[in-house]
Amino acid sequence: MAEAKSKKGTWTEGFGSLVLAVGVALFIRWALIEAYVIPSGSMLPTLLIRDHIFVNKFVYGIRVPFKKIWLKKFKEPERGEIIVFKWPKDESIFYIKRVIGVPGDKILYEDGVLTINDKKIETVPPPSQTPLNWVRDFELSGGKEEYEYFQENLGAYPHSTLLRKGWPHMSIGPITVPEGNLLVMGDNRDNSSDSRYWGFVPEENIIGRAMFVWLSCDETLPVLTFLCNPLELRWKRFFHVVHAP
Repeated sequence: MAEAKSKKGTWTEGFGSLVLAVGVALFIRWALIEAYVIPSGSMLPTLLIRDHIFVNKFVYGIRVPFKKIWLKKFKEPERGEIIVFKWPKDESIFYIKRVIGVPGDKILYEDGVLTINDKKIETVPPPSQTPLNWVRDFELSGGKEEYEYFQENLGAYPHSTLLRKGWPHMSIGPITVPEGNLLVMGDNRDNSSDSRYWGFVPEENIIGRAMFVWLSCDETLPVLTFLCNPLELRWKRFFHVVHAP
């Protein structure tokens, strides 16, 4: 009888530990961090296709579970930050873009030149060493020679930006960002579906801020296409910081 009791107690304790572990994992995913995969080249050269990133969901505040209501807000998104958000046109789809304009900003983007509050954003030549294998990572028509590559100094977040040579660059503005909204764009300016096409992002749609790449690969497995091919890993991308936690 004592042995049966002992087994039952062990099973109960084990189940309780499992429930606790699942609860902790769900809490971390709901309130702290969550993993996402980059599906397209709209954020090249900053983020590559098939970069796996962690997103900081705590940085802007805490929400009511499964709701858009904030329990507590800590800070507002800043110009230059990379955010993951629910696409306003279909909230079952998640997008990742860079914040270009915050509430009250007057934005003009014309002929590949960004102006915020009547001030042209500084651009400088890119670093001599680029992080890209241009032909492979682009997965777009053309290669390195088809693009202009430069650094855009946006607030505290200088970043690399691409423009397609000879293309009519999609413009926007002058337009003022309304309260409670953000204007976002991809770093690969001529290959990005962003605010220039479908409008502003309500701040309530924000999931969090990109933190770092924890896994990256050139190819996925032939059948299990959601898994990286271990023979095609980009080792140098591991723990590449997008934003500090």
